[in-house]
Amino acid sequence: MLRFVWTWSPSSTRRFNPFRLLSFLRRDRSHNATLTSSRGSGPTSTHDSDSYPSLLNCRSSLGNFRSAAACLGMATGSLHPPKRSKRLSKERSPYLLQHALNPVDWFPWGQEAFDKAKSEDKPIFLSVGYSTCHWCHVMEKQSFEDEEIGRILSDNFVCIKVDREERPDVDRVYMTFVQATSGGGGWPLSVWLTPDLRPFLGGTYFPPGDYGRRPGFKTVLLRIIEQWQTNREALRLSGERVMDTLRKCTSISAHPGEAPPPAPDVAKRCLQQLAQSYEEEYGGFRAAPKFPTPVNLVFLMSFWAVNCAASEGAEALHMALHTLRKMALGGIHDHVAQGFHRYSTDSSWHVPHFEKMLYDQAQLAVAYITAYQVSRECLFAHVAQDVLQYVSRDLSHESGGFYGAEDADSLPTAESMEKREGAFCVWTASEIRELLSCVVEGATSGVTQADIFMHHYGVRDQGNVEPEQDPHGELQGQNVLIVRYSPELTAARFGLSVDRVAEVLASARARLAEVRRVRPRPHLDTKMLASWNGLMLSGLARVGAVLGEGALLQRAEQTARFLHEHLWDGQRQQMLHSCYRGDNMEVAQTASPIPGFLDDYAYVVCGLLDLFEATQNAHWLQWAEELQLRQDQLFWDAQGSGYFYSDPSDPMLLLSLKQDQDGAEPSANSVSAMNLLRLSHLMGQWDWLERSRRLLAAFSDRLVNMPIALPDMVRGLMAHHCTFKQVIICGQRDAEDTASLIACVNSLFLPYKVLILADGNTEGFLYQKLPILSSLVQQNGKATAYICQDFTCALPVTCPQELKRLLLE
Repeated sequence: MLRFVWTWSPSSTRRFNPFRLLSFLRRDRSHNATLTSSRGSGPTSTHDSDSYPSLLNCRSSLGNFRSAAACLGMATGSLHPPKRSKRLSKERSPYLLQHALNPVDWFPWGQEAFDKAKSEDKPIFLSVGYSTCHWCHVMEKQSFEDEEIGRILSDNFVCIKVDREERPDVDRVYMTFVQATSGGGGWPLSVWLTPDLRPFLGGTYFPPGDYGRRPGFKTVLLRIIEQWQTNREALRLSGERVMDTLRKCTSISAHPGEAPPPAPDVAKRCLQQLAQSYEEEYGGFRAAPKFPTPVNLVFLMSFWAVNCAASEGAEALHMALHTLRKMALGGIHDHVAQGFHRYSTDSSWHVPHFEKMLYDQAQLAVAYITAYQVSRECLFAHVAQDVLQYVSRDLSHESGGFYGAEDADSLPTAESMEKREGAFCVWTASEIRELLSCVVEGATSGVTQADIFMHHYGVRDQGNVEPEQDPHGELQGQNVLIVRYSPELTAARFGLSVDRVAEVLASARARLAEVRRVRPRPHLDTKMLASWNGLMLSGLARVGAVLGEGALLQRAEQTARFLHEHLWDGQRQQMLHSCYRGDNMEVAQTASPIPGFLDDYAYVVCGLLDLFEATQNAHWLQWAEELQLRQDQLFWDAQGSGYFYSDPSDPMLLLSLKQDQDGAEPSANSVSAMNLLRLSHLMGQWDWLERSRRLLAAFSDRLVNMPIALPDMVRGLMAHHCTFKQVIICGQRDAEDTASLIACVNSLFLPYKVLILADGNTEGFLYQKLPILSSLVQQNGKATAYICQDFTCALPVTCPQELKRLLLE
């Protein structure tokens, strides 16, 4: 059964409480009556975080304020047919196109909608979601496709539909309001605004009709209409007060001369906070639902690299590797078609929310290849390759770019009328027996492929999904594949060698993959974002460098060329946020392209730096420098330090925010702290080193009090404390001895180093930036490695084993 969840505000202060809660809501709870279940992209979850840490003080300041719309009354809708907007059909966003035929007069975010709201003096209803969001689909079907609700919305509000992945700046502002006033948030996001864009009421998913004392969407709309007619000035005033409070309590800045906090103390506290939420049996953090959280895992491995001789370092490494192993074996990992689903609804990583996001794949590829560098366990390398195989096959555009996501829902069969979550991925026992009916030679008498496969992957005749993980009954009798036994135990069970079992299982997976390819596919969000492609660039470059796979590095360079060709406006010297797959598979753009946000720059710079170190093609370093300079011009806060997420001069955005949480994606400020440090050591520009320090100082309060919210930034802080190494290889670019030294460096997890090839091209970009390279020479005609700190170098070495020893000291 679905259950209503009422989000409790942690504050007890009543300092700022100009109005009481909505009369139709319980007085001790938030206005946000949201439906959640154990599966689906839950509307009360901002991906994998409950709230932004910076909002804790906001909720305290706002006290029990929830809305100015106290004692809302009833109103009636008109009887004429609902208006159907044609505006969204002209958009490129897959999410907006999904809503183009709703009986709602939708507008995209823009001046036309704002002008209409002002001229007609109507409140704005802002609905934010994304195309692969399960609960966004639910609310559309229940409410936005309802003729009566569509009529009420169109007649009484200016309705704006926003794709949060296309306009994350808009989403962040109004999500901040909802989280601060309710203590929770998620998608679909539903916010009501005055014509000057000030929010006065917000929530997430609303069911269409009332449920006991809990109001449905129609009731909320009708009562807001009456309140707008009778209490409009109070709504305006409350909106202004809320935003004034949010501006103060979301401010992040450094005092003049302030230094970053001590790195060892912050890092240890971050480890302690992660350890407190760590689940020992299956790994991961916090109770179900469990998210992959690559930022946590990479931090833990970085902590180990600095503290490998200490018990705390061993604890950190255990948490990371155990979690990665359990995830790889779990149902969150797609054992048939590769890649990872969004999150697990249970503690054992078994039953996932089946959505697949590009940013997860990119970060998990990096996490798994890092685990391979640390442990040399082949499992981790195989999983990293597995992730990239999925992305290259199913999320790849021929131009070199990558699509955003695959939906969780799909039609069970071509004849079906209703989509089900997970239908594309799950199996009945009878299906598997039919598909894998061949007898396995050498096994115990009469054993088939199906017998071995079903044993190894936990397939049951009645299905292996527990009822509490299937509130909608969509998975009855179905199986989510999860590795239940090691290859050794499965081999012993059927009297086979481990190698033979591996062959049988690989053959079986290939057969199931063939069958899945002819099933109705989930919706594919073909939007291509600069930021997520930047993350993917890092994944390809890092895995390709560690494994020495030239094909992956070629694919990485293709992605970089895609970014430069389609998402870099050379005339205006700016990144663009998004582009789209056109009707004829071409790369398409909107009439007014969306300028890039901070993460578009930061993630692409990071990807280019990873690509430079993997290929030693200075062109990519040169572009990274260019992008960093432009990022500094557009987003740097000269007064308080740190980067704003979007253009602070945009008059349509009521808050200038600095992202202060590493969640499903790392904060662009966290990524920038490390980018600046790497660039300073790659190019000898120490002003970037100082800028990185100032950025970290601006986030001192967060780092000291709640470092678990910023594990990726803690890594950047640790980099300033540790000895940052410049590893310079002098040698011919294509020579075998040069490749051996580079392969030695890439085989190791060295979180605080940069790698530079000095190939003797004194006219090239690197030699122009780093004159010291001209003074470093090969020893006895052999490729030679120099380990330097601030370009002060130790004695050269030519032997890979000796280089490895020095790097690990």
